[in-house]
Amino acid sequence: MGLLTGVRILSIEQYGAGPFGTQLLAGLGAEVIKVEQPREHGDVSRQVGPCFDPALPESAQSLFFQSLNCGKKSICLNLMHEEGRRLLRELASSCDVVANNLRGDVPQRLGLTYAQLSSANARLVCAHLSGYGRDGERANWPGYDYLMQAEAGYFSLTGEPDSPPARMGLSIIDYMSGVMLSLAITSALLDVQRGGVGRDVDVALFDVALFNLNYLASWYLNQGVETSRQPRSAHPSLTPCQLYRTRDGWIYLMCNKEKFWLKLCERLQRPQWLTDARFAGFAQRLEHREALQALLDEALSERTTAEWLALFAGQVPAAPILSVAQALDSPFAHNRGNIATAQTAGSQPLRMVRSPLRVGDADDGPMSAAPTLGQHTDEILLGLGIDAARQAKLKAIGVL
Repeated sequence: MGLLTGVRILSIEQYGAGPFGTQLLAGLGAEVIKVEQPREHGDVSRQVGPCFDPALPESAQSLFFQSLNCGKKSICLNLMHEEGRRLLRELASSCDVVANNLRGDVPQRLGLTYAQLSSANARLVCAHLSGYGRDGERANWPGYDYLMQAEAGYFSLTGEPDSPPARMGLSIIDYMSGVMLSLAITSALLDVQRGGVGRDVDVALFDVALFNLNYLASWYLNQGVETSRQPRSAHPSLTPCQLYRTRDGWIYLMCNKEKFWLKLCERLQRPQWLTDARFAGFAQRLEHREALQALLDEALSERTTAEWLALFAGQVPAAPILSVAQALDSPFAHNRGNIATAQTAGSQPLRMVRSPLRVGDADDGPMSAAPTLGQHTDEILLGLGIDAARQAKLKAIGVL
């Protein structure tokens, strides 16, 4: 039994951030019912390539879609139709949460706010994830991860100092926003248990992008210090904390405590560095970073990356520079159980990265693969007392 077993979530969601957040909750045992638009072939991510698995049902072959929607149910419901909105309201009466990741001005139009749904269920949590918020001058703007990275300064932080502006390699704003959505939902559910009344909760991609600036924002807002790209992916204020050359490639060192600097000098057999005034502390090492980089490149070039990792293990914080394939195939990732399987209708299980949430004896077994479009429509509507004949009529008028 999962920690959220018994929690029922109705989610009008598509693409990345919203589905990422609700999949975390599904992994903890929540029943997540994904509401999809029948006229547009459902969630747009069902069509996102380049990787499709022909062994899976046609509408669920996109591995992009699978990576964000395992463990969920799918219902087709046209919320542009008045009858579709009425059915959603009826479904909401038996749910704990109605979530969405629509453009900021859309939830009000579709009747998804707490003010609009509370008469059906006063304990309902209405969770909204948008690009720029539900009010203000950009409420009607579409918003996507890379746009947020661009406007929140990330492009000025990523890459080498003289390189063109560059985004991060992952949709980190989408993922972080999904995590914040799941946190907002679980926090609001706890508040409902205490007070018996639901509420709206909001997450905006733009807000999350700025929030992630964290200490860089504090430096600028309080002392006007503007952080820019650092050579070799270095930390802006701590050193050694960057890429260094080895005999056969690269290694990343992160000596973010003085004790690790001492250990590094010991393992490199360079005791003279400990009495060198240029390297006496963090401030001095930062001032002489280029000189220290040259010395470390020279010392580390005496061995291979693997040899240094074995020598540093558990004593000097260090990591190899791996490709995505190498990371997923690494023995450590497999020993940690990071690769999981999802149950499919085919003969081959779907391999996915396991959720990082480990909850001891509440861990569930493998989740089901992502649903086909509308896979659970009949089941869920039958729960509302809508039989096959009535469903056929609703399909005929474009509601299902």
